[in-house]
Amino acid sequence: MLIYGLGLLALSYLAGQLFGDFLGEFIGVQANVGGVGFAMLTLVLLHNYFQKKHWIKGNFDDGIGFWSNLYIPVIVAMSASQNALLAFNHGILPLVAGILIVVLGFALVPLISTIKTTNE
Repeated sequence: MLIYGLGLLALSYLAGQLFGDFLGEFIGVQANVGGVGFAMLTLVLLHNYFQKKHWIKGNFDDGIGFWSNLYIPVIVAMSASQNALLAFNHGILPLVAGILIVVLGFALVPLISTIKTTNE
């Protein structure tokens, strides 16, 4: 079951990268825009969905837990592969988008902290 958690992470990463590439093309920037963030968001949403459906059994969480322990190094490595300099050379939109995402993230912290999980 450990491999399923790792497979879910791989699926989330691929979906995030594809969406980030699509978003970059859509806004006219020849770069991946937020692919790593979308991948992590997809992973969290799928994991929560699977938990609610009671599809997670055994060591499924160990595959996801393994990567959550390596979260910072993995994010730094994935982000380093993106061409941020190219995005900034195409105007102010990437800077504005980055600032808005950070502000939105800070604004959502109280909402996210109210979400509670119950252990059965």
